[in-house]
Amino acid sequence: MRIECVAQDQNAQDQLYRQRATVAVKALLRQPSLGVVLAIASMFGLGLGLAAPGTAATRKDVELQIGVVQRFGSKATDGLMLQAATGDRLTFRFETKGKAQTVTATSAKLDIVQQTLPEPNLQERVVLSTHRSFESAEASANRWLAQGIPVEVAQPERWQVWAKRDTYSNPLLRRLLLQSLQAQGMQTAYIDTQVLPQQPRASLVVNGYRYTRDRVEIGSSQGTIQVLQTSGDKKRTLYAGSLRLQPNTYGTYTLVNQVPLETYLRGVVPHEIGAWAVQPVLEVQAILARTYALRNVRRFAIDGYQLCADTQCQVYNGLTGAHPATDRAIAATRGTVLTYKNELVDAVYSSSTGGITAPFTDIWAGADRPYLRAVIDSVGQPWDLARQNLAEEKSFRRFISQTKGFNEAGANLFRWRVESRLEDLNRDIRRYLVALKDPLANFKTIQRLEVTKRSPAGRVLNVRITTDRGTFELVKDNILVALYAPNSTLFYVEPLYGANKTLQGYSFVGGGFGHGVGLSQTGTYHLGKLGWSSDRILSFYYPGTQLRPISDAITFWRGDQNNGS
Repeated sequence: MRIECVAQDQNAQDQLYRQRATVAVKALLRQPSLGVVLAIASMFGLGLGLAAPGTAATRKDVELQIGVVQRFGSKATDGLMLQAATGDRLTFRFETKGKAQTVTATSAKLDIVQQTLPEPNLQERVVLSTHRSFESAEASANRWLAQGIPVEVAQPERWQVWAKRDTYSNPLLRRLLLQSLQAQGMQTAYIDTQVLPQQPRASLVVNGYRYTRDRVEIGSSQGTIQVLQTSGDKKRTLYAGSLRLQPNTYGTYTLVNQVPLETYLRGVVPHEIGAWAVQPVLEVQAILARTYALRNVRRFAIDGYQLCADTQCQVYNGLTGAHPATDRAIAATRGTVLTYKNELVDAVYSSSTGGITAPFTDIWAGADRPYLRAVIDSVGQPWDLARQNLAEEKSFRRFISQTKGFNEAGANLFRWRVESRLEDLNRDIRRYLVALKDPLANFKTIQRLEVTKRSPAGRVLNVRITTDRGTFELVKDNILVALYAPNSTLFYVEPLYGANKTLQGYSFVGGGFGHGVGLSQTGTYHLGKLGWSSDRILSFYYPGTQLRPISDAITFWRGDQNNGS
């Protein structure tokens, strides 16, 4: 088993490690400034071809790096077929014995070879917290940084905050950090340890030869490459730009698409909003998708790329599904972004708000965004939020019972009721607690589930769950991780009883689908039909914002000034 230890005298080395570790931990906890600066530089400086945070890119069309296949090699059967366009050839560049090698072909295959290691490989990291979303993970990372602990944000499955591996680079330092945190009453942290006897290696099969390489650059003369996933859903996608296969932090590989921003939007807008909406609605989606992409390039700094291609970022399908209507909207808004006080906004949006948009801090940890606040999703006045806020349970239930007068009225999931049996709730919550390594994960059954705190905008902020082994709380968007039944956090619960008044489960009654922050895609369809312009729609959902062309005067992202809770 390979563990980082180089001294021949183990006792002497352990003592030296302990002395150094004590000094390091104390320095990090008491003198945070240097650690904070270094960690922030590592987390958000990126070095990925963009301007540093606090400045805008000077190029007219920024090149993005999108992880289109994020965990290639997690299954031994993973495979990708690469195909050139008719009359074109693919170019593969990689290193062989330290020398650059170039191979060309019309097609090739990427697959996985499991390599047995001479000795099992020990992988360890200190997991400080786990989250449903990047937004909450980043806010947590900022709080750890404020305590002087260098961190990095990762996404092995769910989003996590890790103690920076370069700083806590040996088992003793990791355990001393954990002990220090536990002594301060911080119970969310744990050490994630894996012993790996094998590791997946990426293999390129081209022209009848097999090359086992960790990094491969893939291009074409015409600038398009078709990728077919040969396992799973066998998805076929046409990508513009170039591709790069590279290792990631989790012992597997990521296929990264390097693509210009405006071309990237061609693969986002039709899949996020649909090509059939009226032109102002398509323009709104193009502006938001462009703004979102530029503001969020820091998401995957730990893995050496910027954005993903699924709902954890924005759905991106390359040129597959590109449509003339959405292409026109992208061209009409080229280079236009949404700003607030010369900074790109958090251009989040969701499928449906349920009749009221959620403030940023109703869903995620972090600082308030003044332009992301509660807005009644209606052109009329079906509800006066100033006179009847929704924190009070009776008011909220009256609001949810109202079905007319909203922009989303009549749409699927505007209002819903979902029942969940007790055995399903037990299974879902147990799975959630196991993932967190929570000692309550061995409970037998839920005894009570109740909403204990609701925001003035109606969103559930806290759910208390009482089990036979103890009580714990779910907070904000983590509610949707542990409870699969509700479609959003805009709900109330009712117990379901069987014979002899025995608890059988719970019914979740609510509205909307997704986080509900910012624009409602369903609501924009209605506003578009009413003849609203794109700038009017954006002002409605993001009050106080301005449309501006990308320039050096615009800040992409400056971080939370107030970490929030």
